Amino acid sequence: PNCKISTMYSFCQDLTGLESMDQCRRTLEQHNWNIEAAVQDRLNEQEGVPSVFNPPPSRPLQVNTADHRVYSYIVPRPQPRGLLGWSYYLIMLPFRFTYYTLLDIFRIALRFIRPDPRGRVTDPVGDVVAFIHSFEEQYGRSHPVLYQGTYSQALNDAKRELRYLLVYLHSDDHQDTDEFCRSTLCTEEVVNFINTRMLFWACSTTKPEGYRVSQALRENTYPFLAMIMLKDRKMTVVGRLEGLIQPEDLVNQLTFIMEANQTYLMSERLEREERNQTQALRQQQDEAYLASLRADQEKERRRREEQEQRRLEEEAARQSVLAEEKRRRTLEEEKERKSECLPPEPPVDDPDSVKIVFKLPNDTRVERRFLFSQSLVVIYDFLFSLKETPEKFQIVANFPRRVLPCLPTHEQPNPPTLKEAGLSCSQVLFVQDLTDD
Repeated sequence: PNCKISTMYSFCQDLTGLESMDQCRRTLEQHNWNIEAAVQDRLNEQEGVPSVFNPPPSRPLQVNTADHRVYSYIVPRPQPRGLLGWSYYLIMLPFRFTYYTLLDIFRIALRFIRPDPRGRVTDPVGDVVAFIHSFEEQYGRSHPVLYQGTYSQALNDAKRELRYLLVYLHSDDHQDTDEFCRSTLCTEEVVNFINTRMLFWACSTTKPEGYRVSQALRENTYPFLAMIMLKDRKMTVVGRLEGLIQPEDLVNQLTFIMEANQTYLMSERLEREERNQTQALRQQQDEAYLASLRADQEKERRRREEQEQRRLEEEAARQSVLAEEKRRRTLEEEKERKSECLPPEPPVDDPDSVKIVFKLPNDTRVERRFLFSQSLVVIYDFLFSLKETPEKFQIVANFPRRVLPCLPTHEQPNPPTLKEAGLSCSQVLFVQDLTDD
């Protein structure tokens, strides 16, 4: 047996995709070890259909039972035949009347003493599963596929799928129940007919869930069957079958009810298709609107980004102009300062003087006298103070060609004098523009 159970666990695990053996065991126990029902319920749950063991919190559908067009078919009990049959019937009639009267009085009195426990539905799924298990123990597994869920869930599924829902209320105490289950409900003809055309929900009236449905449908006798469908946008009872009905008669009556209400079902299907198409069209329009809105938002975002980019560029250009103006003012101030700090030009007859002609990059010639003892920095400061001189420059002498070291460096912090630089009494120097460099 352990090997058999392990195989069942493994098979269930492969079909449902459950990773834990404990989950497989709990699932199988919930379905009374019916692996087919367990797998189906698991697949339904994966497809978004609520599990029958985790019912949705929504309110149950209300079923219209007051439609005056409901078809009702009651099978009368067979009358006694012959003198012996009538004699037995008349003899037993007082006893039967007394028995059922006393039984009703006892039940009424019992309700005053102890409330009917069926009035409180605490585990509707457990009631249905327990009935299915009991039914299969008594009548076998050859029966219509029983819906393993609550009455409300069956109504919701029938409404969503636009299918007929056949409800069977089982009474253990009724004298015709056993014969109906064995000779009618479990026959191959009835099983095939129900399985291929409708959902089938059943429960015993001794269970709270079955008793609640019994109070809603208000049956008169047993066996009791009710055909429910979506009619005029409400779940409506369109047929009631009561009494011990034979298999062929049951199929005929169900067929008649379905044919009589087929136009309503077709109308509901067309309306639902139109609603779905309208919803799909509205969804497409909404998606197109959202796409257009997103495109407009994207255009607006790009426009704002471009405006911001232009603003930043304009601000950068303005800052650049301001920086350039500030740099030019600083440069002019520096030129003025350098010009004011220059030593005076020596006289022409000074024997220590040297006349230097400067050729500027714009072909301008500038002439000035300096002393041999003065540093090359004086020459550089003189040229720097001139407006025609480029911002950055160097001084070049020919014969031999060389760049005069006019500015202090790390290796030569004190530039040489004119005499040390090898300049003659009359010298031509060239100013080379270094601004681009």
